[in-house]
Amino acid sequence: MKSRFTKLLAAAALALPALGATPAVQSRPPVTLQDQRDIIIQQQIAAIASQSRGRIGVAAMDLDGGGQIFLNGDMPFPMASTAKIAVAATFLEGVEQGRFRLDQRFPMMLSVAERAGARSPIAPVRAGPVMTAQELMELMITRSNNQATDGIIAAIGGIAPVNQWLTRKGIVGQRLDHTMATLVRDDGKVNPATVIDTRTSSTPRAMLALLAAIDRGGALNPESRAVLLDTMTRTSTGRNRIRAGLPEGTLVAHKTGTLAGVTDDVGIVRLPDGRHLAMVVFVAGPEGHGPHSALIAQVARVLYDGYSQPLGRSLQEVARR
Repeated sequence: MKSRFTKLLAAAALALPALGATPAVQSRPPVTLQDQRDIIIQQQIAAIASQSRGRIGVAAMDLDGGGQIFLNGDMPFPMASTAKIAVAATFLEGVEQGRFRLDQRFPMMLSVAERAGARSPIAPVRAGPVMTAQELMELMITRSNNQATDGIIAAIGGIAPVNQWLTRKGIVGQRLDHTMATLVRDDGKVNPATVIDTRTSSTPRAMLALLAAIDRGGALNPESRAVLLDTMTRTSTGRNRIRAGLPEGTLVAHKTGTLAGVTDDVGIVRLPDGRHLAMVVFVAGPEGHGPHSALIAQVARVLYDGYSQPLGRSLQEVARR
């Protein structure tokens, strides 16, 4: 039985001008099967996004076969804990350069909330339990532990090295302005559904570029890449987000992010034929994390189904089917 996606693709192909038709006065680049697939996927994603009353950003790319889609691709969204990918990558570059070791021990940084009169809580930190960098990174990625993350941030010298690393790697549109302690402290001060705050934010396009650079080897050496992606496959948070939209047993390396009104999930999915599909879904709205997670799962399934189909046939062959 033909899938709904295949029927849509065939309809799109039939809608194209027939071969041999009189060309327009101003010629245009030919529309390829890949273009048609991307258009259909993007339309389906937009239909899902229309269910939300907030802001949704989506980006996806077939890292092996080509093709990509964007929805609000250049709009900044709160990164929340998805920022921890860049933190981990910055530390791993230091390992490559011999400045750090994965077995080197660093303290977790514990937040100490205090009040001074009527002023808002502040978030000083103190050193906590000492662990290896490998253990801190495991907690930071798989369980999204904020104290472990701030331990890594302290080890590399603060948030500035993370932004410098992003700049060196050509990632435009992503920035870190908070430690995790200060990010939690400031959570809820801005309504992310209606206000675009560029602090500790990323556009979907920038996060996609980061994932692609890591997966393709442009950001880290093979050893560091393996450490980071392998750790991301063990993420235990957000099981009702990207993972929930994928067939059981699908390998996915991902990182979630959660704040008040913010539900994020970003990662790299292995398709049935071994290709890698990077996907980014940022949701900022009033519905709550449950509905947002369900929306992310829907988006992930559309992306998985759409990009799982090979592009070995021409438009005419697909149309005949």
